[in-house]
Amino acid sequence: MSEISATRRRLVVIGNGMAGARTVEEVLERSGPERFEVTMIGSEPYGNYNRILLSHLLAGEEADGDIYLNPTEWYESHGVRLLSGVTATRIDRYAKLVNTDDPTTPTVRYDQLVIATGSTSFLPTMEGMYTDDGAFVAGVFPFRTLDDTRGMIAYARHDHSTRAVVIGGGLLGLEAARGLQSHGLSVDVVHAGTHLMSAQIGPDAGAVLQRSVDRLGIGVHLRARTTALLGSERITGIRLQDGTELPCDMVVIAAGIRPNVELASRSGFTVERAIVVDDAMRTLDDDDVYAVGECVQHRGEVYGLVAPVWEQAVVLADVLTGADPTAAYHGSRTSTKLKVAGVPVAAMGLQAPERDTDEHLVFAEPRRGIYRSLVIRDDKLVGATVVGDESKVAFLTQAYDRGMPLPEERLRMMFDLADGGGDVAVEDLPDDLQVCNCNGVDKGALVHAVQDGCTTVQSVMDRTRAGKGCGSCKVQVCAIVEWAAGGALTVDPSANWYVPGIPLDKPALMAAIRAQHLTSVSAVFAALAPAGAEDARSKMALASLLKMMWDDEYVDERDARFINDRVHANIQRDGTFSVVPQMRGGVTTPDQLRRIADVAEKFDAKLVKLTGGQRIDLLGIRKEDLPQVWADLGMPSGYAYGKSFRTVKTCVGQDFCRFGVGDSTQLGIDIETRYQGLESPAKLKLAVSGCPRNCAESYVKDIGVVAIEGGRWEVYVGGAAGAHIRKGDLLCTVDNPETAVTIVGRFIQYYRENANWLERTYSFVPRVGLERLQAILVDDSDGIAADLDEAVARSVAAYQDPWQQDAAAPATSGQFRTSLPLEVLPKVPVR
Repeated sequence: MSEISATRRRLVVIGNGMAGARTVEEVLERSGPERFEVTMIGSEPYGNYNRILLSHLLAGEEADGDIYLNPTEWYESHGVRLLSGVTATRIDRYAKLVNTDDPTTPTVRYDQLVIATGSTSFLPTMEGMYTDDGAFVAGVFPFRTLDDTRGMIAYARHDHSTRAVVIGGGLLGLEAARGLQSHGLSVDVVHAGTHLMSAQIGPDAGAVLQRSVDRLGIGVHLRARTTALLGSERITGIRLQDGTELPCDMVVIAAGIRPNVELASRSGFTVERAIVVDDAMRTLDDDDVYAVGECVQHRGEVYGLVAPVWEQAVVLADVLTGADPTAAYHGSRTSTKLKVAGVPVAAMGLQAPERDTDEHLVFAEPRRGIYRSLVIRDDKLVGATVVGDESKVAFLTQAYDRGMPLPEERLRMMFDLADGGGDVAVEDLPDDLQVCNCNGVDKGALVHAVQDGCTTVQSVMDRTRAGKGCGSCKVQVCAIVEWAAGGALTVDPSANWYVPGIPLDKPALMAAIRAQHLTSVSAVFAALAPAGAEDARSKMALASLLKMMWDDEYVDERDARFINDRVHANIQRDGTFSVVPQMRGGVTTPDQLRRIADVAEKFDAKLVKLTGGQRIDLLGIRKEDLPQVWADLGMPSGYAYGKSFRTVKTCVGQDFCRFGVGDSTQLGIDIETRYQGLESPAKLKLAVSGCPRNCAESYVKDIGVVAIEGGRWEVYVGGAAGAHIRKGDLLCTVDNPETAVTIVGRFIQYYRENANWLERTYSFVPRVGLERLQAILVDDSDGIAADLDEAVARSVAAYQDPWQQDAAAPATSGQFRTSLPLEVLPKVPVR
């Protein structure tokens, strides 16, 4: 200790990833920069970032700046010398030197060394993966680094990218598939295992997860080994071991990871599956060289999860600084809680019983994507798998991690029973309960952050990094922070921002846009975003808002919209599109039917289907055929793809039905004709019923109109009959169809101006309150009814059918182009 106190020791860390950076943070927290002269060597030219969030970056849910844990400024402010973009090539243990590939810093001297080289992507042996000069064929990407992710995003945005194959059906593969979908690509996952996520969950849970993935439109191929990549200059497909070929123009390899041990092997350290270390995280070959993270093998185990890495970093920092010279790492009891392509998944311990005396509780509801499996031994939880429902995960994690006694009524461990038994209140959770597995944050750290002055949930997350990984713990983090603050929590201003990239709520944002006459998304970013920075997550919401505000003055920018909005059709899982022409009120003519039949035959529609909105859907249309399809149909768009006014479903009404008391068909046609295609924060589905028997399901639509005796009409708002079920609230009763049309438009405009992005009416109506809506829209308490009527009238007047507009003059030369030859597009049989 006297030597450490007298001089600054040279601590060199090879690896600037999550393990290396976390170790340095822990060291500095214990000793400060006055004890160590710290040098970090990182092969990537960046600061430390969160690899867990790369899938969020791919999906457009996070921006580059959001995933950094330690930006480059952090290193300078903490006295850490960072050699970024530099690779360590050899360790000379006798001279205590690290050799690098950097000519300006060819060697770095150390007193103590930490190897934190992490993992690399496992690349299965496949023909055709590389060009003659050793580079990947164009369109082939591993999924491991920030550069990998940026390359995938750029390639996916190319006009010629329509179909992707992801090799690997584990966590990373499924996240990659979901991310690529957000760029408008159809995606297939090819997995050599018998079921998805085979490293974490059993076959029954994997089957339930697959059903959820299928519903997302992601194709899944199991027991499928890829043997060759097709295409010489760029990828055109893959070949499986059984000879099956899948066409694609992009391949992402997410087939697992391997410890990065080449440097350690080359330098003479003991390497088995990974670099072998003892309980002090010290290598077996040199007392001054340690290793930490995914490149480490400890007691025969190699960990690929973040939580064990954090535990190792704590022990190593205690040993290096002398804060606890006896600190020892004894291995980790791993549990995983995450979201896979949006589906909650938790796994801990055993997947299935191993002894005859083990209790095994299983509940499966595949239709809803729910699976629960518990393995109990000697009244202790020794294994749990949960898919699709995270309501009991906090309790199960506590029971597993702490070995706590279990309720006699085991059912309470799986379900919320009427009396709430089996749940653990926030105040009863122990301080050492790990809440955020990704970043190793326990309840005590969250409480301490609140006690230390953090007054918002976001500030606690920023301080502790809880919730900054996969995000699955955010609900529990919020609950703990709210409890710890005792009602004194400050609302985070960003929670009220309309879009994440601009620090303004919706009214302020709209006011600023009007004041500066900003008519394009890029102009909004330039004028209102911090430093003018564009934010991919904000573009679609801003495009919708601007079109609502400016009507025909809006400047459309292609990159502000996703694929469905760019080509005005709904992309399907095989890369083709669904075309839904408008049929107002579900009414058609022999001429329209003839044209639809001719188009379906001419363009080889794979399926012709009647929709729930009383229209005809042509599925399997190729992207490049869309303009001619629209021209041949000569019918307006039915808007089956957009965040907009969609359709008005009707019954036949009084002209034909003996129960009808109002002409529902005509009123539905009138409403749809007037408000067709209007942009809105989320989709709007409407219905008109000719009597209270409600054959058109008006009570469970965003807006429903129902005829009652005496020629009067009831207007309902805020209904839903999808994933959420809610009967609409009665907004008012009017005396004639014309007034009903006016009230419908007034509600639509108020919703357009005041709803949050993607907030459906079934959430908007309860949030604003029915009485408040009645006062504003019916009684005109705020004196804005005429303004709302005028605003929606302007939008109606500016309406242009997008099919006719873009078919005549495409936004870009590649708007309706696909790179795949027609013969390689799959033909889906009609069943």
